[in-house]
Amino acid sequence: MSRGRLIELEATVAVARRRSFRAAAAELGLSSTALSQAIAELEARLGVRLFNRTTRSVSPTPAGEQFVAQVAPALTAIRDAADAVNQHRSTPTGVLRLNTSAGAARRILRPIVFEYLKRYPEMSVDIVTEGKLIDIVREGFDAGFRLAEQVPADMISIPLGRDERLVVVGSPAYLAGRALPTQPADLARHDCIRMRLPAGAVYRWEFEKEGEQLVDVSGRLTLDDAGLIREAALAGYGVAYMSEWDVADDLHEGRLVQLLADWTPPFPGVCLYYPGRRHVPAGLRAFIDLIQERRRQPGG
Repeated sequence: MSRGRLIELEATVAVARRRSFRAAAAELGLSSTALSQAIAELEARLGVRLFNRTTRSVSPTPAGEQFVAQVAPALTAIRDAADAVNQHRSTPTGVLRLNTSAGAARRILRPIVFEYLKRYPEMSVDIVTEGKLIDIVREGFDAGFRLAEQVPADMISIPLGRDERLVVVGSPAYLAGRALPTQPADLARHDCIRMRLPAGAVYRWEFEKEGEQLVDVSGRLTLDDAGLIREAALAGYGVAYMSEWDVADDLHEGRLVQLLADWTPPFPGVCLYYPGRRHVPAGLRAFIDLIQERRRQPGG
C-alpha cells in the first residue's frame, strides 16, 4: 500500500474518532486542507460519502462507521508491526501521545519529558491537557497521567513516586487577626476560594480524621484553575484548598501558612497508565523505563 493510501485511512479513522477535521489534522501533523483532500480522494475512489459535514460538526455516515470499524483494527496492526520493528533500533523514533491534567503536566514536564526528549532525539512528545477523564485508547493516546484513584481498572499504572497531599492554606495577611480553624466546621467563618470542576460543579473540600468529611465551603471567589487559586490565596482573598505540590515553595518561604494539617493525610499520587496489551511501543517503553529509573533515585 502506498504512503498516500495509508494517510487516507489514518485521516478517516482520526476524523471519526475526533469528530473534527482540525483536531484530526493536528493529531496527524497535517494541514486541514491536506487532510480534507485525502478524505475527499478516498470518498471519490470508494464512490460513497464517509462523513456528514456541517459548519459546526462532523459525523460518520453509516457507510463511514462501517468502514472505520473494519479499517481501524488493521491500522492498529500496522502500527504494532512498525513498533515491533522499532524495537530493533538503537533508539526509538516516532511520536508519543500523552493525555493528562494540567497539574500533572506541570509535574512531569521538566523532570521527565524534557529528559526524555534529550535522551531520544528521534522521538516527539504530544501532550494534551484536559480536566475530564477520557478513553485514551479510543482517542488515540499512548498513555495518560492521572491520580491513582482515577486510573481505569483495566489499565496498567506506574506511580511517579511520592504520595499526594491536599492542603488548606492562607496568606499571613489574610489570617492576621482571624481565629485559625481547628476543624473543618470552622471554615464556615472564613472566606474560602472555591474550585469549579470541569463538569461545572463546585468542588467539595475533603477531610479525613476518624472518617471522611465533605465540606461545602462558601466564599466570594470561585475559580477553575489551580494557578489562579494560588494567586488569589497569595493576594489574601481567602483560604484555599490545593495540592501541596503547587504551593510547596510558598509554604517553605512563609508566603502561605498551612491549616488543618492533621485533617488532610497523604494518598496515592499521580500515575502513568496505559493499556494492558502484550506489545508496548518502543517509545512508550523508553518513557516507562525513564519513570522507573527516577523512582529508584533518592527523593524520586
